[in-house]
Amino acid sequence: MIHDIMPGTEEHLSKELTTAYVGIDPTADSLHIGHLVSIMLLKHLQMAGHKPLALVGGATGMIGDPSFKAAERKLLTVEEVQHNVECIRQQLSRFLDFDNPVNGAEIVNNYDWMKDYLFLDFIRDVGKHITVNYMMTKDSVKKRLETGLSFTEFSYQLLQAFDFLTLYRTKGCRLQMGGSDQWGNITTGTELIRRMEGGEAFALTCPLITKADGTKFGKTEGGNVWLDAKKTSPYKFYQFWLNCSDVDTARYIRIFTLFSKEEIEELERQHAESPESRILQRALAKDITCRVHSEQDYETAVAASELLFGKGTAEQLNSLDRDTLLSVFEGVPQYNVSRSTLDEGVSLIDLAAEVGMFASKGEIRRELKQNSISINKVKVGEACRLTSADLLPCGSILVQKGKKNYYLLNCE
Repeated sequence: MIHDIMPGTEEHLSKELTTAYVGIDPTADSLHIGHLVSIMLLKHLQMAGHKPLALVGGATGMIGDPSFKAAERKLLTVEEVQHNVECIRQQLSRFLDFDNPVNGAEIVNNYDWMKDYLFLDFIRDVGKHITVNYMMTKDSVKKRLETGLSFTEFSYQLLQAFDFLTLYRTKGCRLQMGGSDQWGNITTGTELIRRMEGGEAFALTCPLITKADGTKFGKTEGGNVWLDAKKTSPYKFYQFWLNCSDVDTARYIRIFTLFSKEEIEELERQHAESPESRILQRALAKDITCRVHSEQDYETAVAASELLFGKGTAEQLNSLDRDTLLSVFEGVPQYNVSRSTLDEGVSLIDLAAEVGMFASKGEIRRELKQNSISINKVKVGEACRLTSADLLPCGSILVQKGKKNYYLLNCE
């Protein structure tokens, strides 16, 4: 998990309890799986006996970090930032122990020390210690000079350095960690601490995670894979990890889980013997889904996966909430049927032809005679009538033809 590390960091961590932080800009009201890399750094740090700080950038989030971005970000309002900060605070509590009396995690917000700091005071007290020449040498700045860099974004480096200085002064923080694209910003902080305090601070970065095929990690056709169940359902979250390639999974299981070296090697041995069983992917998907969501969400996701691939039961289908059902059967044909029609009862043959589920009544009759039609995972015959009693708890009826053809009847 280490990409760059400042000389002396390992010795300092071995010597004494160290307070370290990771910064997160609240540009959305949820973290996504790209954030998990640095969160796992904090998790390992705490497990090793050190104290983690999660800095939620309420102030810097209003500016936007230019590091390796092609264009300037949309600026957020104070209210938007504060809402995002509160949502992120709740998500972090699932990973870090905030109650340990020795090295309990803390969340800090740089808006608290920046909101009343006058601009003139800042450039007089802080700005004079870091030269423009020094700031211009950073790759994150150099790469943006070609397309244009506003003073607002240029100032970000100095603001992040001041965060490190503030935490050094108030929390005894000696180490900042982050993605490899943050190296320039982090080392500016260690330099500011050296110049203003005569102190020693350290930097550690992790690799930016990419897929083996070169595409961006954490992105799907639907966009980011979020930790918030409302943005990415637990089923889709589980499916993301389950569908990773063998090469990617071998890396991800070392980064995103807490399995021991021996456990991972044993899983890899089992996977090599039976790769079609996707043992490594299942272990990764279970571990991370349980930690981000819950064991119940994981079990629901597994049940949902089995339903889609023809192995699920009527009992499993009945256990799904509407959001999960729609996630599982996203893209399948859907038709509407009125409550009054179901209250009265209607022949499946008549309804299927009326809504256009099948080309004709003759086709649906042939399928029924061949025993290839199921309603809510139960085989039915030609005499089948649908009623309100067939509605699943989520308000739909699942019609299946053969093993892979699904249709949803939604009650209006």
